[in-house]
Order: sequence, then C-alpha cells, then structure tokens
Amino acid sequence: MQNRNNIDDCKFSIHRTTLANGIVLLIAENPTADIIAAKIFVRAGSCYENPEKAGLANLLSAVMTKGCDGFSSLEIAEKVESVGANLSIDASTDYFLLSLKTVSADFAEILALSGLLLKSPTFPEKQIELEKRLAIQDVRSQKEQPFNLAFQEIREAMYQNHPYARSVLGTEASIHSINYKDLVEFHQNHFRPDNIVISIAGRVTAKTAIEMVTEVFGDWPLPNTARHVLDLPKISIAPKSCVQPLNTQQSIIMLGYMGSSINSPAYPVLKLLSTYLGNGLSSRLFVELREKRGLAYEISAIYSTRPYPASFIVYMGTAPENTSRAIKELGQEVERLSQTELSPEELQTAKNKILGHYALGKQTNGQIAHIYGWYEILGLGIEFDHEFPQLINQVSPELAMTVANSYLKTPYLSLVGPGEAITLID
Repeated sequence: MQNRNNIDDCKFSIHRTTLANGIVLLIAENPTADIIAAKIFVRAGSCYENPEKAGLANLLSAVMTKGCDGFSSLEIAEKVESVGANLSIDASTDYFLLSLKTVSADFAEILALSGLLLKSPTFPEKQIELEKRLAIQDVRSQKEQPFNLAFQEIREAMYQNHPYARSVLGTEASIHSINYKDLVEFHQNHFRPDNIVISIAGRVTAKTAIEMVTEVFGDWPLPNTARHVLDLPKISIAPKSCVQPLNTQQSIIMLGYMGSSINSPAYPVLKLLSTYLGNGLSSRLFVELREKRGLAYEISAIYSTRPYPASFIVYMGTAPENTSRAIKELGQEVERLSQTELSPEELQTAKNKILGHYALGKQTNGQIAHIYGWYEILGLGIEFDHEFPQLINQVSPELAMTVANSYLKTPYLSLVGPGEAITLID
C-alpha cells in the first residue's frame, strides 16, 4: 500500500492511497454530518465498447444490481432499503460509476455489498432481456424529443467514427445483439482493480476507510493481462449542416464547435466562455437573444469536461418563423468573441459565476466524493481541484479572444423543426 498525497482543504483533508492490487483510494474526512458517501469509478464507459455492441456499458449498469454472488435482485434491494441507504449504478461515455450513501454505522455493510456487485455480478438471463426491452424503449423515446434528436445529429456529424458520436444508450440494433456472453466478457476485461478509483467522503477517518476498503476489495486479484488502453480514431473537423424535419411547435438550433480536452490549456478558457455565453439569466445569449430580441424560448451553452476533445455547443429553441434569423444571430453572438475582447468587468462577472457554481458543487459528501474521484479517473489527480480556480482566474481578455479565434470559428449546424421552418433557411 502506498500513500502519495494529502491535500488540506479549508474544511477537510484529502488522503490518496494506492492498494497493493492497484485500486486508488481517496478519502475526504468530513465529520460535519453522520453520513458517508462513496463513488466508485471504473474505466469502463461506452468509449470501451465495440460499435456493434453500443449500449453494452449502459445495459451492464442496469443488470449489475439484479444479482450477485449470494444475493438475488430482491435481496439486494432489501439489503439497501432496510438501512435507508442509497445505491445506484450508471454508465457514462468515459467511465462507469457506482454511487452509495449511508449513515456511518451502515457504511461497511453497504460497501461490502457494493464489492460483491462489482466483483461478482451474475447477470440473470431474464433480467438481461427485461433491461434490453427498457433500453430500446429509451432509445425510441429519445428519437421523439427534438433536443435529443438535434444533439444526436450534431454529435454524429462532429465525431464520425469516434465513440463520442454514439449515445450511451446504443441503438435498437446494437442492443438487440447484446447477450449474456457480451456482458461477462466486458466485465472480465474492464472490471479489474487497477481500473478502479474509490472516493469516500464523510464521517470516517482515513485509517478506518482504508481498513474497510481493504477488507472488501483487497483480495481482488490483479489479472496477468495488461490493462486495456484506448486507441481511438482521430477526429477530423469538417463542419456541415444536419437538418431533420419533425412535427414540433418550435425549431431547435444547435451550433457546434470542436473544443479541447480537459488536459489542454484551452480548457479553462473555453469553460469560462461557455459560462459567459450561456449560463443563467444574465448570460450573453439569454440577454441578447431572448430578453432584447425575443428570439428564444430557451437558450444555453454546453461544454463538457472530457479526456478527449469536447464539443462546444450553443443552442436555442425558437418559433418556426424565426428559424433563419435565429441561426444567423446565434452564430454572430459566438463570432463576436473572436472579434471583440470582453471587458474586464464582463470577464470578472463570468469568473465569479463559474467559481461560485464550482464552490456550491462541493457542499455534500456525495459531491465531494464525486469531484475528487472524477478528477482521478480522468488522469488529472486530486490537485486539479485547487488548480482549476487558479486557471480560471488567470484568463485575460486577450487570452479569451485568442482561444475563441482558435476554436469558435466555423460551426456545425443541427436543426430540428417543422418542414415549413426548414424550407425558410437562407
């Protein structure tokens, strides 16, 4: 076992330890409330799937709680609910996540159950078929929602053969093709101790947490095979328009620009520009296009935190008759970032907003456990929690304009709306 880092926060200390089998353990001692939360991250998101089996990680997350060594689905549910605990499993693009929260006295018991779920799921055949049917229903539902349809179109256009082009849910065809063997193989390949980060926050000492985690996970053997390393296709940038007719009462417009990964110096700048443009009622897009010009029913910006280049998207919902004008003026607002420097006051307001939201996102033990585990699984380390505010504060008007010129120029367009609105586009 190796202790590498202790980071002191104004409220608590963060301890980082690596177990003998490669599991990284993070502990935030926070005795404020008698609650312990844990986030167990696994390098096993949808990026690790074969394209023809898209949706495999998501299906695995649904079936994993339906049976494990020694417990049926009902017994697992009763074990969690009998102590008022919370336990959930989710799959995202970049990682797989088990979340749990209990009062301190019950933490060891639910952690032990979590260990069984992760190490020895049984994947009951009936539950697989049931969850496949539910997943297919989710896919069909997504196709009926204008925002999701527009987002899928622009994602596929921007990422082509890269896994980021695919929905975590998969497709109807890919879900149909998934079977018990696929789940077992995916689990065997990716659920291994050197792919695991366990982040714990709450009323527990580092010593006690290490003992509990070692008791549950310390006997998980490290395979003889090398850990899977992603070798993903290069993303080529070739902006184009995707137009999808749909019988809706508004047009959904998305403009997409290829941004950077979280490891890039441009990341904090783009994060700040996204906040300036589309975060909240005082944002540039809301004030200019909704309040002043009455063009938008809804309007915002999205820039995700990713280990690979992330899409920078601005979107709005508008009346069908305003579609052509809205596309033009939405693009102009983004383009202004590369033509005119933000004033120091505008930039400072955006900094205050993003850093305020960042601080508010670390109020509960669950949030604390998540952010440190998230940074660790992304390869940034727990130190990034202190580095991020510093990086934001260092952004100058000149740097913001330089990054906008590099990344926010020619956009992809995704448009979903009624046929008469689409035909009016210039």
